[in-house]
Amino acid sequence: MPGIDEKRAFVPLAIAVLTVSDTRGLADDKSGDTLVSRLTQAGHRLADRAIVTDDIEAIRGRARVWIADPGIDVVITTGGTGFTGRDVTPEAITPLFEKHMEGFSAIFHRISYDKIGTSTIQSRATAGVAGATYIFVLPGSTGACKDAWDGILAHQLDYRFTPCNFVEIMPRLDEHLKRGGGG
Repeated sequence: MPGIDEKRAFVPLAIAVLTVSDTRGLADDKSGDTLVSRLTQAGHRLADRAIVTDDIEAIRGRARVWIADPGIDVVITTGGTGFTGRDVTPEAITPLFEKHMEGFSAIFHRISYDKIGTSTIQSRATAGVAGATYIFVLPGSTGACKDAWDGILAHQLDYRFTPCNFVEIMPRLDEHLKRGGGG
């Protein structure tokens, strides 16, 4: 059965949170606040936080800075995953992925379906790895951020979670770079 192995020590990660919105600021960024609260309550460290507009280059630029920072382990974005003309977060982030995490979207939609039914199809939540950094692209609703954190990220970003988790493979994420190979 999956669960926490109390014999293992918790390993805190450095996590950056990016809110993508044309209308929100730090004072009313409820989704960003939700993620920050959950990650810090879990024992992780907020490495950085930013808000950028729904602009591919602004989103990609902020993500690239964090990916290049060896002090950041994880990037979580919130917002811009829908289908309107301004929703461009997946277009901004997915070209940066060296490896796509198809299972994240599948599990996210499974969890979301139990809460909001078929409305989950309106999200293009995705995830991947770039530069040995995990990146999770979440919708902008606080409910979606709670679902993603509580149902997936809280477990997979906890070294104690068994039978496996993302933390235990972090030292090997950049093996292809060390070999001089491509993605």
